[in-house]
Amino acid sequence: MITLSNLIGRIPGGIAQGIIWGLMALGIYITFRVLKESDLTVDGSFATGGAVTVMMITGGINPLIAILCAFVTGVLVGICTGLIHTKLKIPAILSGILVQFSLYSINLHIMGMVANVSCNPSKYKVLISMRSIPKALMVGGAIALILIAIMYWYFGTEQGCAIRATGNNEHMALAQGINVDNMKVIGFALGNGLVALAGGLMGQYQGFADINMGRGAIVIGLAAIIIGEVLSEIIFPKGCQFYTRLLFVIIGGIVYYLIMIVVLWLRVDSNDLKLATAIIVMLSLAIPNLKKGVK
Repeated sequence: MITLSNLIGRIPGGIAQGIIWGLMALGIYITFRVLKESDLTVDGSFATGGAVTVMMITGGINPLIAILCAFVTGVLVGICTGLIHTKLKIPAILSGILVQFSLYSINLHIMGMVANVSCNPSKYKVLISMRSIPKALMVGGAIALILIAIMYWYFGTEQGCAIRATGNNEHMALAQGINVDNMKVIGFALGNGLVALAGGLMGQYQGFADINMGRGAIVIGLAAIIIGEVLSEIIFPKGCQFYTRLLFVIIGGIVYYLIMIVVLWLRVDSNDLKLATAIIVMLSLAIPNLKKGVK
């Protein structure tokens, strides 16, 4: 149970963790909104990023290099999903499930066949930790802004526009000479790379990597995306720039986590948090449709 004073005290930490969830949601945004594909790989690739990062840090590797390696590992995971979908002609949602299922065993091997590996910030150097919330806010915020800037630039390039065109109208993109299969593979790779990077940050922030740390990540990411879109439509009813939409994905992750803190403050059993998350996502998805019905 969280008292009112504890609720207020947990807000900064909630914002820091919400930023990490928002970074994960940026990866999901690439597949879910840009490519218009449902990729369930993320539940596994988030844990993969955490596992790779924590194992490298405990092995004496610089934490910045560790999360970059986590990103590369996530890219490789996304490539696997993309190739299964495009070359074997298996639906994207099933391809993601297959890779996610496989990653459970792979992640166990990465962590030396143990389900939980500690990365104590008192013993190891980390970029971000819940023991220093101000630093976590600065580092997390800086990483978020850098990634948004890079994504805004990239999706304005020829290749980025080709990926967006593939998601908007695959047949038209194909008619324009775009290799839509390659664009899908690249989209899956970048999306899972960002998810794995977020998993690496989460592993550092909480001080450990766990085999189940990515469970429910897809739902949390979708919640962040939908909440961010609802807020952006309220603030910018006439539409907004692409970078603004990306920023609102991060804001959506923050709002989601703050809602979870309030839910706990209302004395909801912690075992019911997943039910609460499902309800939040359902309401977020329903609000835009209900608004259209009213109009």
